[in-house]
Amino acid sequence: MDNRILVIDDDAANLTMANRILSAAGMRASCVKSADAALRFLQSNKPDLILLDVHMPVMDGFETLAAIRGNDDTADIPVIFLTADDDSSTETKGLKAGAKDFIRKPFVPDVLLLRVRHIIDLTRLQADLANEVEKKTQEVMAQHLKLEKISTQIVMTLSGAIDAKDTYTNGHSSRVADYSRQIAKRAGFAKEIQEEIYMIGLLHDVGKIGIPDAIINKPAKLNDEEYNIIKQHPVLGEKILQSITEFPKLMTGAKFHHERYDGRGYPDGLSGEDIPTEARIIAVADAYDAMSSRRSYRDVLPQAQVRAEIEKGKGTQFDPVFADIMLKMIDDDTEYQMKEK
Repeated sequence: MDNRILVIDDDAANLTMANRILSAAGMRASCVKSADAALRFLQSNKPDLILLDVHMPVMDGFETLAAIRGNDDTADIPVIFLTADDDSSTETKGLKAGAKDFIRKPFVPDVLLLRVRHIIDLTRLQADLANEVEKKTQEVMAQHLKLEKISTQIVMTLSGAIDAKDTYTNGHSSRVADYSRQIAKRAGFAKEIQEEIYMIGLLHDVGKIGIPDAIINKPAKLNDEEYNIIKQHPVLGEKILQSITEFPKLMTGAKFHHERYDGRGYPDGLSGEDIPTEARIIAVADAYDAMSSRRSYRDVLPQAQVRAEIEKGKGTQFDPVFADIMLKMIDDDTEYQMKEK
């Protein structure tokens, strides 16, 4: 591909010389004698490089360069200044203004060609590199989104497997996750944190995988031995999830969602804000769903009764802040849609 060069110089002899040198090297040169003519040319043409004289009447090279850089369509065209000046201040000013290089007049053909080719090649290399970086960035982002989607699907599949162990709690984990996310949103947590809490909620009961089905699905009241076994599911959940080091809060959500705000919960008897925030949120959502879902021994509880139990547990079983948010969610749910369908 021919390199297209725009030469701007008010001296006709310089234009003739530059045109001869560039054309002999297989480049296409367009020559104009003023900044005004150059700016008109650039309205419909985009050369690969501009050779710009520093000293010109009406608009000098610095003003012309500013006009070129101020136009989005021409701002990225590399510019080499042409000058007969031999002082460092002109060169410093030009480089600060955005010039890529300087070529002294009168021209030395080999030097002119070497510098022109060097700047064009460098500019194209930079553009190719930028395009490659953008391409790779898009590929990485696409892969990340794909992996994120796959991870979510895996978590949701595992969540479904957990719920499938319990005949009477179909969809429990996904509902708890959704209620937890709603609580986090109303509490003012960032979108990223809301989504984390949703994922934690999906796996809060993962430890039930290690509990015998006969205990989980027993229609009658559990005896003390059976109750002690089922109370092990938070610790089992911790063991299952502790290897996921990229997302340690999955483990804390599974382990601590049965802690109570007053310290009378399990497995560690934590109280107040010593209980991780995610677990305090899930505890409210978990209790709410337990009451608004069917069990072997009862149907969905009336909304008023569910509300009363949440109110009763505020400050004892539940963090009062998150309990109040749950109460507001109940009040907003005038048609009692937040329940097992």
